[in-house]
Amino acid sequence: MFVFCQFLNFSKNRSIFKYFRNVNSKKRILIAPLDWGLGHASRCIPIARVLEKEGFEVIFATSGRPLELLIKEFPKNDFIKLEGYNITYPKNGQMVMSMLSQLFKIWKSIRKEHIQLQQIIDDYDIDGVISDNRYGLYSKKVPCVFMTHQLKIQSPIFYETLQNINFKYIHKFDECWVPDSNTHYLSGQLSNAKNTPFKCRYVGALSRFEKLEKTENLDILAIISGPEPQRSIFEELLKKQLIASKLKALLVLGKTEENKVEKIGSLKLVSHLSAKSLNQQMVNADVVISRSGYSTVMDIAKLHKKAIFVPTPGQTEQLYLAKYFYDKNMAFAMHQNELDIQHAFQKAENLSPLTSDNFEVDWYDLLSLFKSE
Repeated sequence: MFVFCQFLNFSKNRSIFKYFRNVNSKKRILIAPLDWGLGHASRCIPIARVLEKEGFEVIFATSGRPLELLIKEFPKNDFIKLEGYNITYPKNGQMVMSMLSQLFKIWKSIRKEHIQLQQIIDDYDIDGVISDNRYGLYSKKVPCVFMTHQLKIQSPIFYETLQNINFKYIHKFDECWVPDSNTHYLSGQLSNAKNTPFKCRYVGALSRFEKLEKTENLDILAIISGPEPQRSIFEELLKKQLIASKLKALLVLGKTEENKVEKIGSLKLVSHLSAKSLNQQMVNADVVISRSGYSTVMDIAKLHKKAIFVPTPGQTEQLYLAKYFYDKNMAFAMHQNELDIQHAFQKAENLSPLTSDNFEVDWYDLLSLFKSE
């Protein structure tokens, strides 16, 4: 007997029909990362690996480049194309006002995905949900987890109102998982759970990478991520300055839908790298240049690399993190409109590598939320 889900779009010609499961089959967990850049999807990869190791079946729900990334990392898993919030980003860096003007659109998207989730749970016999920053993916039918490092919203205006909205939605979930230690070593005050009206559990820094031996010497690994139009603006800026610097550099464009390689002098450009290849190239590099998105921060810290952070203009969370690490001499940081790679590279080389603290996670206890009958 089949189940048919009418309103969902599916990619890669994957079947929209599902067999009912056998009585003794594995419990099925839906992982749904937000589709703003690749960071939310990449930090879900280690969670998915742990789930599969512990005997769960994992289904992913997202869209765009995050969907392409996860399909490449988990080619045997099933995927649901679940559209995101369709946010547009400004060229002028006025991110806060842009987000405020789109709140109604975001609210409509949250309502829509909440309704869709109830159908997905029934049609796919889902036993639990892990939502990475998708506020509508909660349900009374199964245990639901909201994962975020940003408990405390960074906004120069309407802070209290936005904070209350943030807490109101997270409170609808059974638990909130925070990808940092309980000392907030990498996320600072963003992940401080003091006075939160819901259950928070720290799950440590999440990275899909592992420490390896170098296979070549590379001065700079530059990683481009995030939504348009700032992604392309950052790409052109880095490309121009890296060519001029004569440093041996690799520029990863973050375009999962393409497969291009280009060489310009001492600079090599690639559309996208697999997790394994990106892991190796980050190990090879003396310095990593990237946005100060939190998932990239966790990857850099896992491998103990020196970093140059260039926050997305107007993105308050990235601005906070870049300043946080800069003030603590844990990394070098510059605003995008002031970027000077030669100067930044010299400064970063004199710093100690960025690291994370040792925080042990009891995954068996953590995942017990989904094991109860």
